[in-house]
Amino acid sequence: MLKLARQQILLGQSVGTKAEAITLLANKLTEAGLVEAGYVDGMLAREAQHATYLGSGIAIPHGTTDTRHLVKSTGVMVAQFPQGIEWDEGQVAYVAIGIAAKSDEHLGILRQLTHVLGDEQAAQTLRTATDADTIINILTGATEAKEVQYLTLADFPADDRDQLLLGAAARAKSAGWGDAAMVSALLASDPAYLGEGVWLARTQAAQTGWVLATPSTALSAGELPVSALLLLCASDASHLPQLENLAKLAAASQLATLAGSEGLAMLQAGPATGLSDTFTIINPHGLHARPGAMLVKVAKEYESDIRVANLDGSGEAVSAKSLMKVIGLGVKCGHRLAFRAEGPDAEAALQGIGAAIAAGLGEGARS
Repeated sequence: MLKLARQQILLGQSVGTKAEAITLLANKLTEAGLVEAGYVDGMLAREAQHATYLGSGIAIPHGTTDTRHLVKSTGVMVAQFPQGIEWDEGQVAYVAIGIAAKSDEHLGILRQLTHVLGDEQAAQTLRTATDADTIINILTGATEAKEVQYLTLADFPADDRDQLLLGAAARAKSAGWGDAAMVSALLASDPAYLGEGVWLARTQAAQTGWVLATPSTALSAGELPVSALLLLCASDASHLPQLENLAKLAAASQLATLAGSEGLAMLQAGPATGLSDTFTIINPHGLHARPGAMLVKVAKEYESDIRVANLDGSGEAVSAKSLMKVIGLGVKCGHRLAFRAEGPDAEAALQGIGAAIAAGLGEGARS
């Protein structure tokens, strides 16, 4: 979780250029004991490679991999520029978050920030805020309306359906969606059979979310197969779109796809259409700003609608043409990305994306 204290927020700053803003943040990171003095050179070098503007008035300057040895401890500094700074052509930043990361911790920070990106009201509040607490609450999501969350429990060693349900319930409880009473209520319930080996259990909870659990070995409940169990935790009505997708999957005889690697993506998107392919990220430090932007750039070259899900992450399917959504997937080296393209140039899009990933997304392929 991105944790911020008031002393990390620099309100009402005024500088003339992006380089001055980066230098300001680097100096504050140094004063805080997070980095060595030379880290500023890495931040400026990173910016020269690729601008770190994310959108919605937010930039996230950080160092290069060559200057990570100068990082003493992972942390951030946040500077507010009410008058704005031209970060890149046509892009004005009002908040810059200087990041010092020893390894890939910055990916988690970037992922947390995605709830702000695209929210114009939040961007305006960040620009005009006169107290540190307001900025902290927005950047950490404390004022954010809760969204539907997704978890997986793959290849769970269960002997029967009830043990699979117990595992899913424990997963939801550990995520803070409910308490022991929720788990007890679920164990006393009787999951509904949807067909094609898929079962659905549901309960009231503090957070709306879905757990997709699959057993490590073939199971059955009576004469019915158990290939996947969906646990719905509901605190409001935000789960209704996924229930509609379940009905559509059943009508299209595609419920069995929920037991596969793209199960959560199917739950969110409904019946499969278009073409799909899966590629593995080879970038040593995952999809940080530069390779992430390159992936989005390639996707935007095609007319087709392109969705991508991190099979080694949440499994959530997002637009491959949105940098904030792609960064939000928290992709690390070795993670598998499942792409689905629908449109007149879908085949070419998947080939182009695959080639770009194999080439290292602007960072070079590993030997």
